[in-house]
Amino acid sequence: MFLISSAFAAGPAGAAESSIMQFLPMIVIFALFYLLLIRPQQKKAKETKQMLSQLSKGDEVMTQGGFVGRVSKLSDQYVSLEIASGVEIQLARAAITGKLEKGTIKSL
Repeated sequence: MFLISSAFAAGPAGAAESSIMQFLPMIVIFALFYLLLIRPQQKKAKETKQMLSQLSKGDEVMTQGGFVGRVSKLSDQYVSLEIASGVEIQLARAAITGKLEKGTIKSL
């Protein structure tokens, strides 16, 4: 009985602290979600956008489909990629996933 009566005695003051404590786990989960998922994804998207804007003729790139080739022509939306001697394909810029080091194609 002693524990129950002292719990009721804390009534209104304990209620304000209790409501903050109920939202604290949700705030912590949101902060972790942001730090571990959203922020790294935004950083990677920013790097990819910068890489696509800096593409130039002669760069060696890899596509989403796994093709490796050399950029032969550029436009705002599309890229002409030479994947073999005399074989060119047209791709959307967004289909390029990464820029490779010079000489990568020769080493394949």
